[in-house]
Amino acid sequence: MEGVLGDVLLVNGAPWPVAEVDAARYRLRILNASNARRYRLRLDPPPREGPAFVQIGSDGGLLAAPVPHEALNVAPAERFDVLVDFGAYPVGTEVTVRNDLGSGSTGAVMRFVVTRRAVDDSAVPERLADVEPLALARPATTREFRFARGAVGEHSGWVINGLPFDPARMDARVRPGSVERWRLWTDAHHPVHVHLADMQVVSRGGHEPGPWDAGWKDTVDVRPAEHVDVAVRFPDLPGRYVMHCHNLEHEDMMMMSAFEVL
Repeated sequence: MEGVLGDVLLVNGAPWPVAEVDAARYRLRILNASNARRYRLRLDPPPREGPAFVQIGSDGGLLAAPVPHEALNVAPAERFDVLVDFGAYPVGTEVTVRNDLGSGSTGAVMRFVVTRRAVDDSAVPERLADVEPLALARPATTREFRFARGAVGEHSGWVINGLPFDPARMDARVRPGSVERWRLWTDAHHPVHVHLADMQVVSRGGHEPGPWDAGWKDTVDVRPAEHVDVAVRFPDLPGRYVMHCHNLEHEDMMMMSAFEVL
């Protein structure tokens, strides 16, 4: 019921690969394509100076400004655009990407080997892009969606607001280009994905957004017994869309909701 967790980690289709790198700054695009596994990624050893990762982008593009991280929590379908400065390591260093949420064979993801000196005149800009905060009306239209275990016919499955997916039922009707506040509640880990809509995290558990919530999102990791408020901007194209948990087994067990832009 929690989703399939394998015992072999693949990166670009290869199990536990090894990549040679120059002693220079690299840009890495991280996508969690696992069925259900969440990752907490860190570098072993950590760099002698500076953060392990400098995040410059999220699901939907560049951030407004770089965000440093010593580790990254990545839920299924989330993307992180990061910089790693291998110039902070002596040539010959082997740098392992660890997964602190795994164990045994799933505790390591891949390895980088710093093989060559390099001239690196790159720099990280202080400003990256114009990311305007989504403006919510006062009072804002607010909808609540609860992701939890529930009945799917005669079986137990995963449902939203107590209902399994029905493509003929519209659980929300919204105006093209409008912005609403959606509150997402969960009983377990659920990475919530809204199709073709831009989102920004407004709050997490009633507090400020978390360290990995910056920028434009289309998938939000909602932790057990937590609620996350997001500002959702809907597309200008009328039609029917879906929202679902991106844990693939949960999605297959009917944890999906349809909404209409009209």
